[in-house]
Amino acid sequence: MHELTKAPLPRRPDLHVATEGEFVGWRTWIRDSFESHVGPFWHRIEADGNVRSAFRVEKKHLNGSGNVHGGCYMAFADYSLFAIATHVLDSRAVTTNFACEFLDAAREGELIECTGEVTRAGGSLIFLRGKMTSGTRVLLTFSGTIKRMKRKALPQPNA
Repeated sequence: MHELTKAPLPRRPDLHVATEGEFVGWRTWIRDSFESHVGPFWHRIEADGNVRSAFRVEKKHLNGSGNVHGGCYMAFADYSLFAIATHVLDSRAVTTNFACEFLDAAREGELIECTGEVTRAGGSLIFLRGKMTSGTRVLLTFSGTIKRMKRKALPQPNA
């Protein structure tokens, strides 16, 4: 267990809550090795029920020009899709579609945040859109589709 987290909530054993540092009370998932490696990315549910995601830009997030790498923006936006879907997503899911527009650059030390909304949640598909900001600057807008996954039976050996 990461030193900044406490015991997980019963519903999501991979969900951890920060107990110290800048993101005290914010949540993160630890099941996704890639996001854990490129993050840490955090999210919380605001008083109005909306979800906000955030991360603090470190040197590892930068490209050769000293700006946040576009791949980092996209990874954080994808993380945010799932955070935004928190209220309607109760099982494993995958991103099936993702589109974004790069609007501005961010630098080391900046706090980057995402907010968004579920535009439609059907039986298996969830449609979302969001906005990534640093202060008052809009850095990226994005939209995506998440597909709920059905649990599959494990294949039988020698079948």
